[in-house]
Amino acid sequence: MFDPMADLSNPAQSDDPLAPTSNFATSAPSRPVSTGSSRYGEELHSITIRARQRTFYIDLKKSSNGKFLKVSEKSRGGQKSTIIFDIEDLPKFIEALQEMQGKA
Repeated sequence: MFDPMADLSNPAQSDDPLAPTSNFATSAPSRPVSTGSSRYGEELHSITIRARQRTFYIDLKKSSNGKFLKVSEKSRGGQKSTIIFDIEDLPKFIEALQEMQGKA
Protein backbone atom coordinates (compact mmCIF):
# COMPACT_ATOMS: atom_id res chain seq x y z
CA MET A 1 0.00 0.00 0.00
CA PHE A 2 1.16 3.50 -0.80
CA ASP A 3 2.53 5.57 2.08
CA PRO A 4 2.96 9.26 1.13
CA MET A 5 4.68 9.95 4.43
CA ALA A 6 7.53 7.53 3.59
CA ASP A 7 9.41 10.17 1.60
CA LEU A 8 9.37 12.98 4.14
CA SER A 9 12.71 14.63 3.66
CA ASN A 10 12.31 17.40 6.22
CA PRO A 11 9.21 17.27 8.43
CA ALA A 12 10.00 20.70 9.86
CA GLN A 13 9.95 22.26 6.38
CA SER A 14 7.57 25.22 6.25
CA ASP A 15 6.51 25.27 2.60
CA ASP A 16 2.76 25.79 2.28
CA PRO A 17 1.29 23.13 -0.07
CA LEU A 18 -1.86 25.26 -0.34
CA ALA A 19 -0.19 28.47 -1.46
CA PRO A 20 -2.09 30.00 -4.38
CA THR A 21 -0.55 29.34 -7.77
CA SER A 22 -2.47 30.33 -10.89
CA ASN A 23 -5.81 29.83 -12.59
CA PHE A 24 -6.92 26.43 -13.85
CA ALA A 25 -4.41 24.98 -16.31
CA THR A 26 -4.45 21.75 -18.27
CA SER A 27 -1.51 21.74 -20.65
CA ALA A 28 1.34 22.85 -18.40
CA PRO A 29 2.06 22.78 -14.69
CA SER A 30 0.74 25.85 -12.92
CA ARG A 31 3.65 25.64 -10.50
CA PRO A 32 7.23 24.79 -11.40
CA VAL A 33 8.01 21.10 -11.30
CA SER A 34 10.04 20.35 -8.21
CA THR A 35 13.53 18.97 -8.67
CA GLY A 36 13.77 17.65 -5.14
CA SER A 37 11.51 16.03 -2.60
CA SER A 38 8.92 18.17 -0.93
CA ARG A 39 6.85 17.36 2.10
CA TYR A 40 4.81 14.65 0.34
CA GLY A 41 7.11 13.67 -2.52
CA GLU A 42 8.30 15.08 -5.82
CA GLU A 43 5.73 17.23 -7.61
CA LEU A 44 5.16 16.21 -11.24
CA HIS A 45 2.17 18.37 -12.19
CA SER A 46 -0.19 20.76 -10.43
CA ILE A 47 -3.55 22.33 -11.25
CA THR A 48 -5.41 25.03 -9.32
CA ILE A 49 -9.18 25.45 -9.61
CA ARG A 50 -10.86 28.55 -8.22
CA ALA A 51 -14.55 27.89 -7.59
CA ARG A 52 -16.81 30.36 -5.79
CA GLN A 53 -15.51 30.62 -2.21
CA ARG A 54 -13.05 27.73 -2.41
CA THR A 55 -9.76 26.95 -4.09
CA PHE A 56 -8.84 23.39 -5.04
CA TYR A 57 -5.32 22.14 -5.67
CA ILE A 58 -4.72 18.90 -7.55
CA ASP A 59 -1.12 17.69 -7.43
CA LEU A 60 0.37 14.67 -9.17
CA LYS A 61 3.34 13.55 -7.11
CA LYS A 62 5.86 10.75 -7.02
CA SER A 63 7.58 9.08 -4.09
CA SER A 64 9.70 5.97 -3.77
CA ASN A 65 6.41 4.06 -3.39
CA GLY A 66 4.97 5.27 -6.72
CA LYS A 67 2.77 8.04 -8.10
CA PHE A 68 -0.16 9.50 -6.20
CA LEU A 69 -2.64 12.35 -6.30
CA LYS A 70 -3.02 14.92 -3.56
CA VAL A 71 -6.28 16.89 -3.69
CA SER A 72 -6.49 19.85 -1.31
CA GLU A 73 -9.25 22.36 -0.68
CA LYS A 74 -9.02 25.73 1.02
CA SER A 75 -12.17 27.68 1.83
CA ARG A 76 -12.38 31.45 1.99
CA GLY A 77 -12.47 31.12 5.80
CA GLY A 78 -9.06 29.43 5.70
CA GLN A 79 -10.16 25.88 6.48
CA LYS A 80 -8.00 23.30 4.70
CA SER A 81 -8.56 19.65 3.91
CA THR A 82 -6.58 17.13 1.86
CA ILE A 83 -7.03 13.64 0.50
CA ILE A 84 -4.27 11.50 -0.97
CA PHE A 85 -4.78 8.42 -3.12
CA ASP A 86 -2.76 6.11 -5.38
CA ILE A 87 -2.69 6.93 -9.09
CA GLU A 88 -4.03 3.40 -9.71
CA ASP A 89 -7.32 4.51 -8.10
CA LEU A 90 -7.76 7.52 -10.42
CA PRO A 91 -10.10 5.71 -12.87
CA LYS A 92 -12.46 4.90 -9.98
CA PHE A 93 -12.58 8.57 -8.97
CA ILE A 94 -13.14 9.68 -12.57
CA GLU A 95 -15.96 7.16 -12.99
CA ALA A 96 -17.62 8.28 -9.74
CA LEU A 97 -17.34 11.98 -10.70
CA GLN A 98 -18.81 11.28 -14.15
CA GLU A 99 -21.71 9.42 -12.51
CA MET A 100 -22.30 12.37 -10.17
CA GLN A 101 -22.18 14.80 -13.10
CA GLY A 102 -24.86 12.75 -14.84
CA LYS A 103 -27.09 13.01 -11.76
CA ALA A 104 -26.61 16.77 -11.34
